[in-house]
Amino acid sequence: MKAYDIILKKRNGGALTDEEIRFFVNGVVDGSIPDYQATAFLMAVYFRGMTDEETVCLTDAMMRSGDVVDLSRFGKLTVDKHSTGGVGDKTSLIVAPIVGSLGLKLAKMSGRGLGHTGGTVDKLESIPGYRTDLPSDAFLKQVEKTNVAVIGQTGNMVPADKILYSLRDVTATVDSIPLITSSIMSKKLAAGAHTIVLDVKTGSGAFMKTPADARVLAEKMVLIGKACGRKMAALITDMDTPLGTHIGNALEVQEAVAVLKGRKNDLFEVSLALASNIASLALELPIEEAKERCLRAVESGAAFEKMKDWIGSQGGDVRFLDDTSLFPPAKYEIELRAENDGYISHMDAEKLGLLCVELGAGRRRKEDAIDFSAGLILNAKTGDKVQKGDLLATAYTSIEGVEDVIRAAYGRAVTFSDTAPEQKPLIYDVIS
Repeated sequence: MKAYDIILKKRNGGALTDEEIRFFVNGVVDGSIPDYQATAFLMAVYFRGMTDEETVCLTDAMMRSGDVVDLSRFGKLTVDKHSTGGVGDKTSLIVAPIVGSLGLKLAKMSGRGLGHTGGTVDKLESIPGYRTDLPSDAFLKQVEKTNVAVIGQTGNMVPADKILYSLRDVTATVDSIPLITSSIMSKKLAAGAHTIVLDVKTGSGAFMKTPADARVLAEKMVLIGKACGRKMAALITDMDTPLGTHIGNALEVQEAVAVLKGRKNDLFEVSLALASNIASLALELPIEEAKERCLRAVESGAAFEKMKDWIGSQGGDVRFLDDTSLFPPAKYEIELRAENDGYISHMDAEKLGLLCVELGAGRRRKEDAIDFSAGLILNAKTGDKVQKGDLLATAYTSIEGVEDVIRAAYGRAVTFSDTAPEQKPLIYDVIS
């Protein structure tokens, strides 16, 4: 079998066999297939696509290219949640303790932020002492003890995706549904959970800009997960406007704590929907009963106590959860006020995410350091009526002399009008 023949077959629109796909993935990982042939393969897939059967095989081959987490000791109670990325999306910090308080086992490996999207690992590391580098045995022991553990991705999980994604990123082949699906699902499947719920974002701050595109991706990922023996659901949620009011690592932890202590907003609604779908699938409950249990977990304080149990067991200083004012403040605050009366008709979530990068809250490159205290708090969002002089947002940074840049960036990201905009759904659909 030759890589050339596989590339030619796919270039001409043929469907690859399981053996051909596994040969190619294994060759990419062991180095016997060079980058230029892997790139040619990716471009052929980009233009010719893959059948569902091919995508299932590609996902499985990528999953098996490295370490696979064994969660079998926990039976069918293991759960995971994945978001396709957004701005202000701190739902994992809320969903994990909710489902953990219901007796489910969430053993999660998360990534870091890059570009306009934030990363769960960075947010957790803003809590002094929190460890994201637990060895495998300690990771599993914590899940057994507290029901929740969240760490960074290990070095040898899905090496095929690391190689292929780096090539996709520089060859304009990122936005291919089979390649996106296999990239996301290979990592989720390798993490070992029996039940997986996906949060597929759509809008200006999401990778999938339209609900129709998000639906295609959601349906494919659910199909792949089910074909690999997992319980699956996907929610299509709005990311045209940032989720919640706080953007930035320590700021997002503070908002997550506020939600677990009873704050009700769009962040709460999306988090509750995700947690409810996880509980419904894993505990085999009607969705309304699952939602009621999740709601009780928040209102009784059980979910917040589970958050402290989880964070404390992983080395984090829980005093920062009991009193979020302990988080060190940024050096500078920049107030952004309305220049005229009117309505906020649109917020470009991606541009607001990039504004936070300018403040020091995010990375342009993987090796960049971030300022945990930097970020943005929104006092008004899409649809809100404002008057001249009203405080729209406050930017936090420790970088001197960026005020003019930030004001200009905010002006480009937020649009005003004389009339109220049409309200978009917060949750477009649930795919199961």
